[in-house]
Amino acid sequence: MFNTDAYEEKMNLALLHFDEELKKVRTGRAHPGMLEGIQVEAYGQKMPLNQVANVTAPEPQMLLVTPFDPTNLAAISAAIRNDQSLGFNPGDDGRVVRVPVPALTEERRRQMVKQASEKVEEARIALRNIRQDGLKDAKRKKDAKELSEDDVKRVEKEFDRLMADYQAKIDAAFKAKEQDILTI
Repeated sequence: MFNTDAYEEKMNLALLHFDEELKKVRTGRAHPGMLEGIQVEAYGQKMPLNQVANVTAPEPQMLLVTPFDPTNLAAISAAIRNDQSLGFNPGDDGRVVRVPVPALTEERRRQMVKQASEKVEEARIALRNIRQDGLKDAKRKKDAKELSEDDVKRVEKEFDRLMADYQAKIDAAFKAKEQDILTI
């Protein structure tokens, strides 16, 4: 019999990745995850921001970046400023970097929804690729006489059920994110 558990696990991982990607899309409020993709030039090499500083959101419109080593303060500021997709203008007071999060304009909110919908499409493509791999595997086993025609049909139905479940989860997460972005 053909086991779809491994493919279901891959679909779960794709859904988790999608959730992580959605967290990076900005809403009107500040949250530490907004700075996750920032790479800081520290100690002669590029390092993720969370390895050189602590990021907190003390207020809804402010991020506070506290470096572990104060000598990295300028590099952290520069790295945040250089990431054009965020559009932040950080300022430092010698001990911490304050990153004001500007309120989103209507046009910027629409851009964010569009960015989130691109993430939805990437997740759907990943799920379709996983389904294709599973169906190819089942067909290969059928050709090797390990599965019957009926087993292959059952496998296809199982994959269709899995796809419907995961598509619904993706749609629900996108709707919630869209609501979050469009809420002022």
